[in-house]
Amino acid sequence: MTPFRSVILALIASATFDDGYAHRASLWTYPPACCNGTDVGGDCERIPGGTVKKGRLGFSVVLHPGDHHLVTTEHRFLIPYGGEIPSGDSDFHICLHPNEYHVNCFFAPADGF
Repeated sequence: MTPFRSVILALIASATFDDGYAHRASLWTYPPACCNGTDVGGDCERIPGGTVKKGRLGFSVVLHPGDHHLVTTEHRFLIPYGGEIPSGDSDFHICLHPNEYHVNCFFAPADGF
């Protein structure tokens, strides 16, 4: 992800959106650029904190079936530092679009953990 795209996504994430454009996380709304679908069938969801590790190059995310409703097989993703968007709570969230093999947006707590 380019630094420019990261900045744009962070700005989008910090804005307030109408629920008609994106579904809600626990206490905040996913940005429309990240989210496709509804509260029930959307591609964004909170993921367990244990699935995320900080490494030398960025966040390492290992998802197993059950960690996200779209995941049917194990997936490993590397999110470079600067590619994350601050989450609206103290949890990690991920948006998988157009399918479970692609990270559209990754949200991390403001402190990174």
